[in-house]
Amino acid sequence: MNLIIRPATVSDAAVIAEFNRLMARETEHKELDPTTLKAGVIAMLTDPAKGRYYVAQTGPHPQPLSQGERGEIVGQLGFTLEWSDWRNGNFWWVQSVYVAERARRQGVFRSLFEHLLQAAKQEPGVIGVRLYVEHDNEIAQATYRQLGLTMTSYRLMERYPL
Repeated sequence: MNLIIRPATVSDAAVIAEFNRLMARETEHKELDPTTLKAGVIAMLTDPAKGRYYVAQTGPHPQPLSQGERGEIVGQLGFTLEWSDWRNGNFWWVQSVYVAERARRQGVFRSLFEHLLQAAKQEPGVIGVRLYVEHDNEIAQATYRQLGLTMTSYRLMERYPL
């Protein structure tokens, strides 16, 4: 599969919101409010301080598509930023990962993740990449290990909603 990995734009918001909705249903059995979800996606797409998305789209060849020409988006990866005063730098937190079912096991996530790592290495002040993974999602954990991620000793706690 020929893929083009590119920064997402506001014109991708509907696809990203739908992929996020499908991911929440598939991984956490949650139904997200579509209006809130799309507003959140647009907020991130229009404010890089909140984070960014990359999308993987099919392409007829390995060269970038011309302006205005679009292949089908088959995957996405978002990230948000977390400042670490201990390390004087930002972690990029991988979020909103989704690969369309028909495109799974074809290197889409690997391509997105490798693109993210290259972008992070080019950005001054980025010191690492982190992500959350469901306790029972052994397939995802195995994939992440193959990409060089290691399990930490932290557990996530939250108070939501306030």
